[in-house]
Order: sequence, then C-alpha cells, then structure tokens
Amino acid sequence: MTEQKEKIKLFEEQQVRAIWDEENEKWWFSIVDIISILADSKDSTVYWRKLKQRLKAEGNETVTNCHGLKMLAADGKMRKTDVADAEQVLRLVQSIPSKKAEPFKQWLAKVGSERLEETVNPELSIEQAILSYRRLGYGENWINQRIKSIEIRKGLTDEWDKAGVEQGKQYATLTDLMTQTWSGMRTREYKKYKDLKKENLRDHMTNTELILNMLAEVAATDISIVQQPSGYKESEAIAKQGAEAAKAARERIEQGTGKSVVSPLNAKNLRVAEIEKNDEE
Repeated sequence: MTEQKEKIKLFEEQQVRAIWDEENEKWWFSIVDIISILADSKDSTVYWRKLKQRLKAEGNETVTNCHGLKMLAADGKMRKTDVADAEQVLRLVQSIPSKKAEPFKQWLAKVGSERLEETVNPELSIEQAILSYRRLGYGENWINQRIKSIEIRKGLTDEWDKAGVEQGKQYATLTDLMTQTWSGMRTREYKKYKDLKKENLRDHMTNTELILNMLAEVAATDISIVQQPSGYKESEAIAKQGAEAAKAARERIEQGTGKSVVSPLNAKNLRVAEIEKNDEE
C-alpha cells in the first residue's frame, strides 16, 4: 500500500475508522468499529476475537485475508487493529445477526461511491472536480483546460450513446483507438510512459497533450453529428478520423519544436515544473 489517508466515517452518528488505500483505490474499515455498531456489543474486541475464532474454524477465507493497520485509538495513540475492505465487510455482516445489517450495507455502498466521485472520477461533478484539482495543486490554466476537456468528452460520449455504442468495454476500446492514433501509444503504454497505474491519464497530461486529446474528441464529435453513425463499427471509423486530425496537429507541432509532444511528465512532475517556473519569474 502506498499513500494512506485515515478518515472518520459516521453511520447513524457512530464512528467507523477508515483508511483510503490510494494504490488499490479502496477503503479499509476498522472491524471492531463495525462490530460495535452491528452487534451492540459492550466489548467489540472480545466479540471480534470469538467471531474470528469461529469463522477460522469454519474455514472462512474472509478472516484469513483480513490484516492489521495502525489507526488512531481512543487513547490518542496509533494502534494496530484488524481491517477489512468493503467486500470483506459485507461478508462479515452476514455472520453478525443485526437489525442494522441492511441500512449498514446501504451506508457502505454510499461511502464507496462518494469516494469514487470525489477522487477516482471527478468528471461526475464539475464543481467538485475544480475543487479537487485545486487541492491537488494544479494551476488555474491547466484546470481550465481540464474542465473544458470534460465538457468535450461528454459531447463525444453522448454521440456514442446515440449510435448505440455500449458503455464499458466498447467505450474503452474506442478511447484506446483514438489515443493510439493521435499519440502513437495505446492508453496502457501511455500511462506506463508517465509512470501511472490506475490514475486517469488526462489528469496527468500537459496542456498541449490535453489540447490535442480534446481536438481528437471534438473532431470525432463534429463528424459524428453530421454522419449520424449507427453501431460500434461506424463509430469506430469516425473516432479514427477525429484522432487523425489531432495526429496531424501533433506532427506539425513536433516539426516546429523539434521535440515530442507526448511527455513522460505526470501530475507530480508538472506541478513541480510550474512552481519552479513561477519562482524564476
């Protein structure tokens, strides 16, 4: 696990300690806090110890996969406690007779979706995206470009929806095709080049990269509006046409500058470079 951010989550005004795992993009929840809520136990630690023994004896894999992380305890010290991710918690809930089981499951799903909306896919909320990018240290010029790219992306996916392109795999395949066409790299290769894993590639593009990606998408959108494709194959041909426009622009820029537009810089490098530039000015 890389970066960990501990938060206190509230379920019906009761605290649940949680840590966000940046690398694996999921929450780890304190098991004893959850047991305290579901079992109404005066000593959730003892309850968990007995439950864990029983589940282990039954060969329950959920218990085997649970591990410990340091969390802030009631005495103000960081102490190691057993944690579980959302999937493991749902399995544990089934082992604890409780009237709160169903509302707790709904709460757990809400906690997960809120985090995804906020950090993994900030495009779901423009205002939240702006705030998130500012907190992460992005410059206003980059943020303006990024927000515009969200609007343009939405226009393209609206066209894909009208054409009957399926969300998920077909969206990803068309996006990969466009990225490879204009940049010369498949999405996975591009992310590896920038030393990224599960991060959103657009969040780590330079201004020029963002603009070219937008050009590819807006060109494909405009062509789609005129040609009104039906189905994936026709949309694929249009996506490639749009990306070819961005490829031509990239090649002209590279001829003029003598260097590649596609940059190995990611968000961290970009923010450092911007700070250094401002210091020099």
